[in-house]
Amino acid sequence: MLRIAVPNKGSLADAAATMLKEAGYRQRSTSKELAILDPQNDVEFFYLRPRDIAVYVGEGTLDLGITGRDLLIDSGTDATEVLPLGFGASTFRLAAEPDTISSLEDLAGKRIATAYAGVMADILKQRGIDAKIVRLDGAVETAIRLGVADAVADVVETGTTLRTAGLQIIGDEPLLVSEATLIGREGVAEESAVQQLLRRLQGVLVARRYVMLDYDIRGESLDAAAAVTPGLQSPTVSPLHDEGWFAVRAMVPSDQTNSIMDELWSLGARAILVTDIVACRI
Repeated sequence: MLRIAVPNKGSLADAAATMLKEAGYRQRSTSKELAILDPQNDVEFFYLRPRDIAVYVGEGTLDLGITGRDLLIDSGTDATEVLPLGFGASTFRLAAEPDTISSLEDLAGKRIATAYAGVMADILKQRGIDAKIVRLDGAVETAIRLGVADAVADVVETGTTLRTAGLQIIGDEPLLVSEATLIGREGVAEESAVQQLLRRLQGVLVARRYVMLDYDIRGESLDAAAAVTPGLQSPTVSPLHDEGWFAVRAMVPSDQTNSIMDELWSLGARAILVTDIVACRI
């Protein structure tokens, strides 16, 4: 039986549970449940603090877990990233008071306040920078004003909180790009039950990126229309009762749907229909 950790609260919790449901796995019905069995899929789910998940997986207590890439790196455990899940995007940024620090190299000999000491230590080690890390549990944006740090480093979505505190984000590129990811203990990705989970999750990821497009087109425009909607391998084409007309079906990127529909209309396509894809296997 697979033992999988799921975030019990926070920004990753609802999205992780929704994705697992779409992949065909049972999820808890109330936030008070700390663990549930899914006997149909031979899986047991445990609902844990996102920051603790990498520790349990890295120790081998649990087989898999869903957490942020930033939390995985920060844990310093032996858990490994198995599959990025496409939600919970954030960046790890450095910030300081204006005109004090302009680059990562300026941190040499300085104090950096962060709730992600493991992430920051890894970055400093890679760059060969000797600086002091001040570990805080949260609200790092006040650390400079209170005199305990010269700079702060934090996981942010937009950076608004840091700017509101009068801090300037350093550098155009983030120190780390994070998102929700499926992590696993050493060697777990090769197990057959895990391979099935991965196929299901990958199917959900594809389903979220594509829609199914159906339309009718005259034969003389079929090749041009098929070039607009090539599908993953090839579009499905079927002759209609009216001679010279064909029905076409193809998967298209969901973020390009309307522009593709406009182009098909200009080619003479009619009865253009879009259908969401709930799940798939590619």
